[in-house]
Amino acid sequence: MLNYISKGESVFNWFKKRPGSGPDFSHVDSREKAEELYKRGQLEKVCLMPLEFGGADFPPNIVYLPPGISEIKAGIDKNVIAPLAANGTIRHYSATPEYEGRSFIPIAINVKASDPGNFSTTINVWGSALHRNTLSNNV
Repeated sequence: MLNYISKGESVFNWFKKRPGSGPDFSHVDSREKAEELYKRGQLEKVCLMPLEFGGADFPPNIVYLPPGISEIKAGIDKNVIAPLAANGTIRHYSATPEYEGRSFIPIAINVKASDPGNFSTTINVWGSALHRNTLSNNV
């Protein structure tokens, strides 16, 4: 019989996130460093308020995210927010970055839409946000 469990380790610990799992952007502490990673293809430039919703491509509306996260946000905006706005369920929208330490890369993006309905979700990007369980979508 092969021993797959090291001494003192429980089988239940296999499914827990290990500290330090996921990307680490703590060293990216300026727009210049984020721009450099963007130029190398290691980050994507994302508008918090999408251009389709009237947002503008200027620094206060821009965040830098790892590849793939922009598609998650775009999917929420296109497939959830836009239809809710089109049928009048929501009239207000915000996507707010959440930061950790001095990093310029948000650990999470909090998406909220309301009035008269209510929708909120969090896109966990890196760091301590990856260890959260956040699901609250009410419409």
